[in-house]
Amino acid sequence: VQLQASGGGFVQAGGSLTLSCEVNVHNTMLMGWHRQAPGKERELVATVTWTGRQDISDAVKGRFTISRDRNTIYLQMKSLKAEDTGVYYCAMHGPRNEYEYWGEGTLVTVSS
Repeated sequence: VQLQASGGGFVQAGGSLTLSCEVNVHNTMLMGWHRQAPGKERELVATVTWTGRQDISDAVKGRFTISRDRNTIYLQMKSLKAEDTGVYYCAMHGPRNEYEYWGEGTLVTVSS
């Protein structure tokens, strides 16, 4: 199983970015986006089920939206803030009902 994330980049505060992550196998597992800011622990940002049900963390609620199109998930980020800077990772649940598969991170840098 491989996850390929893309879409990171540099943006000014208030701007928008959309991340995408494609899995190379058909699956119906829970998928999500995590992020790790410099000097901080990785945190869960948003999850989406196979049926499209979303769960967004309070830190980004109202600004970020997660969506899914079969084996690709997206993270639409709006009104970005400097504190959104970090490496964003997509991940997928496995048989143990935990995040077992991870993509390489994509860096998001928000300039204040």
